[in-house]
Amino acid sequence: MQLTRHVDANARLCTLIGALTTRPGFVPTHLPQVQVLSWDHYVASSPQIYEPSLMILAQGSKLARLGPRTLEYGAGHYLVQALSVPFMCETFATPDAPLLGVAVDIDRNVLAELVQQLPPSDRVQAQTPQSMTSAALDAPMRASVERLLTCLQDPLDAQVLGPGRVREVLYTALRGPQAGVLRALVEQQGHFARIGAALSFLREHYPEPLGVEALAERANMSVSTFHEHFKRCTELAPMQYLKRLRLLKAQQMLLGEGVGVAQVAHRVGYQSTSQFSREYKRQFDCSPGQEQARLASV
Repeated sequence: MQLTRHVDANARLCTLIGALTTRPGFVPTHLPQVQVLSWDHYVASSPQIYEPSLMILAQGSKLARLGPRTLEYGAGHYLVQALSVPFMCETFATPDAPLLGVAVDIDRNVLAELVQQLPPSDRVQAQTPQSMTSAALDAPMRASVERLLTCLQDPLDAQVLGPGRVREVLYTALRGPQAGVLRALVEQQGHFARIGAALSFLREHYPEPLGVEALAERANMSVSTFHEHFKRCTELAPMQYLKRLRLLKAQQMLLGEGVGVAQVAHRVGYQSTSQFSREYKRQFDCSPGQEQARLASV
């Protein structure tokens, strides 16, 4: 696969993002729903999970693997992460050409308001919505993201103009090639939107004891229908998703908070530290203790 790592038209995007990146990785901005990101070296494929968002990369490239699908999103593309699903992510960047991007959260309330204002001819419905898709970074999307990043350079501009600029980026995505999946996310009677609501509930309550029956009831579906559509959207059965989510949250705590293994296990919903350690090693190819030791040695 030929990866797109540089596009001349993205030069201004790169400058605006570079001015906001104070360190590698994801960095908050003056708006809580917007983060910028940068990376200056190759990162091998590893498990990730993102909140529902638009991920626009101005430079560098990533490969996302979800089940049998492989998606490129890099310079010239953006990722539409409609649902929060675990996937494998590979990053391509160098010190001379670092990865530079911006992530904009998908606010379902704002999205629903925008959909209601679209004329019927623009209300495109996807036949089979996919939780993760990529789209071309066309001129309208590039321009709307530039306006958002420009206002983020100044705290007062961000406060006054920022929410409108975020709304404009979401609106531009709704007029783009992946409009169908975004519309499906707010079609309250559709299965896709119901699974999206179930995933939001799981992200907020993942440490709690949860069963498929209760999740299906919340989604107003039968257990069999819920299981079918959940797996179609996430490539995982509900309880597999919950386990993957807990382990990814645990990894974030181990690497970012320096919390002990037993405490992390308890915080993400495990009753047994030994079971947590076994499942963690199976997922990440190293034990929680080895993960922390590796971080300490860096």
